[in-house]
Amino acid sequence: MSELRRARVTRNLTLEEAAERLNSITGGAADASLLSGWESGRKRTGMRNRAGLCELYGERPEVLFAHQDGERSASVLEATGTGVVVRVLTRYTDLLEAMVSVATGAREQLVVTGSRSRERSYLEVIEGVVAERLDLVHYRVLFGPPRHRALRHHLERLLTLRDPSERRNGVKTLHIAMAPAAAMERFFVASERAAVVPLPSFHGADGFDCGVLLGREAAVGLVQHGREASASGRPVETVAAVRA
Repeated sequence: MSELRRARVTRNLTLEEAAERLNSITGGAADASLLSGWESGRKRTGMRNRAGLCELYGERPEVLFAHQDGERSASVLEATGTGVVVRVLTRYTDLLEAMVSVATGAREQLVVTGSRSRERSYLEVIEGVVAERLDLVHYRVLFGPPRHRALRHHLERLLTLRDPSERRNGVKTLHIAMAPAAAMERFFVASERAAVVPLPSFHGADGFDCGVLLGREAAVGLVQHGREASASGRPVETVAAVRA
């Protein structure tokens, strides 16, 4: 997937919606077909529309248009520099603080994966964000049944806060899904701004009390990763389904 397409998808924009917003910036007449050609690399974006897309998505041209400029081997992390976006978290308190920060900083999308969460303060922060930010799209991807009662209760509370069948501004804003049985469990929390990936403990054999904090460029990729994992999974979107 090109970074140009990823920028649109992470903002929940259709090709038609993105074209309309771009035209409002440039005064042009781009349409969905033209945007699709730019995103796939079949067509090259001109200077005026490049500037407009950079303004629309808040991203640099060398990132958005690398697939058009013959830099297909350069990932967004390579273009940005991993030294800028990565911080190692070596204590549980630092890990928890970073995860809470990602959740509280989410404005557009919040993706959480894994079936082992049990830190009540962290889960309460997620519930608060879902309750307060009605336009926020939240994805929770499970890998097997919840391992702890706290997570089951958290999922039930999410379903009392929002009805997954409802749509706001035409967008479904709550997705809870069980990944396919063959899928490898993964753990991360990501917003459109930042992400945290917990890691096995550096201090002993038990637990996940360390991790890495990633900046916006990496977070965008993880949000898309979570969206795709949710789409490939089985919906778990009623309290009865959670309890089952």
